[in-house]
Amino acid sequence: MRQEADETHVKCPRNALGASAENAQEKARAARNLLEARDLVLSTQVLQELVVQATRASRPDPLSLRQATDLVEAFARFPVVDVTLEVVRSALAVQDRYGVSYWDAAVLAAARAARCRTVLSEDLSHGQDYGGVRVVNPFAAGAGTG
Repeated sequence: MRQEADETHVKCPRNALGASAENAQEKARAARNLLEARDLVLSTQVLQELVVQATRASRPDPLSLRQATDLVEAFARFPVVDVTLEVVRSALAVQDRYGVSYWDAAVLAAARAARCRTVLSEDLSHGQDYGGVRVVNPFAAGAGTG
């Protein structure tokens, strides 16, 4: 991984899965571009969310467990932040300070633990700064990710 001043933590968008087929294709294309073009950091929580959502039986095209395992292995090329007790404590403080859900706070805390300055998310407020971690919605029109 390149060491840059602005490493990025990516959060897999939860609500993209319910989008229209056309919108989902656009998001998939944008996500592929990000994965090819950026140095990213993931958290174990993000990988867990990915597996749960991608294999959900109510999806029109759920992944098999084998496909989900292969996807996780493909993402293993990026650094992964474990959700440790310190990350949980930090997440609770973020949740208290900013009023976000615990799960979103945990993503922000993991990003901070990895010294990331940007979180890619469509679930959090685009442009919002959470104690030195700024949110960018990579699917928003004109959203810069750098």
